[in-house]
Amino acid sequence: MNPTLRQMRALIFLAKTGSFTLAAEQMHVTQAALSGLIKELEQTLGARLVDRSTRKIALTEIGRELYPLFSKMIDDLDAALNDVANHTKLKKGMVRIAAPQLMACTLLPEVIAAYRAAHPDIQVKLVDCAVENVTARVTSGEVDVGIGPERDAAAQIDAAVLFEMPFVLVFPQGHPLEARERVTWQDLADYPFISLQGQFTERLLSDMHSSLRDVPLNPANEVTFMTTALAMVAANLGVTVCLPYAEPLVKLYKLHMRQLREPELTRRFFVYTRENRSPSPAAESFIAFLLRFVEAHDWNMPVQNGG
Repeated sequence: MNPTLRQMRALIFLAKTGSFTLAAEQMHVTQAALSGLIKELEQTLGARLVDRSTRKIALTEIGRELYPLFSKMIDDLDAALNDVANHTKLKKGMVRIAAPQLMACTLLPEVIAAYRAAHPDIQVKLVDCAVENVTARVTSGEVDVGIGPERDAAAQIDAAVLFEMPFVLVFPQGHPLEARERVTWQDLADYPFISLQGQFTERLLSDMHSSLRDVPLNPANEVTFMTTALAMVAANLGVTVCLPYAEPLVKLYKLHMRQLREPELTRRFFVYTRENRSPSPAAESFIAFLLRFVEAHDWNMPVQNGG
């Protein structure tokens, strides 16, 4: 016995209205169609559900037992379908994002604010973490999306390119390098270099030495966060390098940026998601929004000379 949803809805409307005419109107069908649905349901169940007379209708004992059961089933189904519709129409949902600390305090707040303005019903949670932990948080399911620099291929992770940016030099106002029209990696050897600990500097030095093996670029100080490096640069303790998306923070410290050349090294950033897992409608819409946001802001373009 497999009653259909239309048959169950017909019995529910009939029980609520007590009238074939009113029930048919609420179901947007003809009275004959409604009567047919009730007969089909009775034949499927092998039991009479409605007592009919010329003046009124009434549910049989079996009909009265089935009505609350059918009503709850339909209500639960309608609620579930409505919930799905709210998610797909971005009227409900959450997206959790993991990103390195520097990106979490520069690029992403601006993106999230613009996304929330377009989709106010979607909740966005930002998790700032060490760059080495971004993909691990995606793999564990702690977040839906990870954003970070290129890393060795990891199992259970899909990666899509977000942008590729050139490295830029960061120095204080009045620094000797400010007067130069062109700044090279070789120029950094004359000043204390403040670098970040971990893979950021390791990969940077590897990339640079593969192009210019004779550049004696040895960090004078290694710190955990770029905010510390920028504060040290602002105190005239040295220079550092970063990527153009950090410009809001660089300006906050009243520092200058200039693209480094010879060689023009770049770093690619990716959007990481779990392999073979379809993102939620909220996560999917945020990723699409992020890609459009980055493209519209031309962050792939080289930074021009100047602060």
